[in-house]
Amino acid sequence: MKFRLAQNTKLEILKYILSMLMVMLIGTCIILSQGNSPTEAFQALITGSVGSVSAIGTTIRWATPSIITGIAAVIAFKSGIWNVGIEGQMYFGAFLAAIIGASVAVPKIIHIPLCLAAAGIGGMLFAFIPAILKLTLNVNELICTLMLNYAASLFTEYLTFKYMGFDASELADAIATPDMLPTARLGTIIPKTSASTAIFIALGIAILVYLLYKYTVKGYELKMVGENLRFSKYGGINYKRTFILIFLLSGFIAGVCGGTEMTGSFGKFRPAFATNLGWDGVMIASIAKNNPIAVIFISIFWGMLKSGSFHMERVTNTNRLVISVLQAVFVLLVAVDYEALYRWLCEKRQLRMLRSQKGEV
Repeated sequence: MKFRLAQNTKLEILKYILSMLMVMLIGTCIILSQGNSPTEAFQALITGSVGSVSAIGTTIRWATPSIITGIAAVIAFKSGIWNVGIEGQMYFGAFLAAIIGASVAVPKIIHIPLCLAAAGIGGMLFAFIPAILKLTLNVNELICTLMLNYAASLFTEYLTFKYMGFDASELADAIATPDMLPTARLGTIIPKTSASTAIFIALGIAILVYLLYKYTVKGYELKMVGENLRFSKYGGINYKRTFILIFLLSGFIAGVCGGTEMTGSFGKFRPAFATNLGWDGVMIASIAKNNPIAVIFISIFWGMLKSGSFHMERVTNTNRLVISVLQAVFVLLVAVDYEALYRWLCEKRQLRMLRSQKGEV
């Protein structure tokens, strides 16, 4: 039996390839403008992401939170809800996981699930705020979740100060919760690397969400709310309950991401520990067109870029923020509706031809 791709799938793949080539071209221009060699920079980028066992471990480490936050964004976006507060929900979940991990002495088989459950509940509680404000006061969820990111970051920083008894004169690097107990820490999958077993949690979440939307009635209801709100209401779907459920589920997964960061990587909570991990998830979900399986592969690519960028900066002296710029450009290029752009260009061309013909007459 021959495997054939649908025409739409072929066009999507072509769009990704063209976007990648354009990003490489733009990246080449930026690197040249800095007086560096693009060939050496891209070679260092590849070496730093997959060139050794250690590099692969670092790639997996950064791909893990990208998968989880990407899935958290997919849950919301697939249902037409703009939850851009994933980073804030992750912060709150991470703080609770760190506190449980440092203060509760239980066996490892209980401790890790307890930390992750606390993290998920923390993210869920923080996601409940914009959900209830939207339903009761009609507060725009995009603005609300965006502002709550800052609130979560500052609130968890305040809680860390209070919990540890720091004062304002303390250095920022010294402000942290106590070290989590060994029973609360996830193991590594590659020795002497930062790649933890959290990758399996991330993959499990992605597969479960895929199965939820693909094979369950509840998944169909969640998707229908986003695709056709009026039809879903006429179909007997309780919109308010479903709206809250979407926010809670998205927030829970975002919180779990914070939990895996604490149990798998950091081992303690530090204010501002996450470098735009929540926003990475938003971008990845947008590139993946809200497909949970696509999120996995794009997150691995994202992890390669992040891992390789550190090595590239060390070896070639090219600023790693160049990669962050290229990531944003890639998102914009993938988001472009090239079919609509082509139609617009054709219309403009026909209009010019008509005007030239009238001029000749």
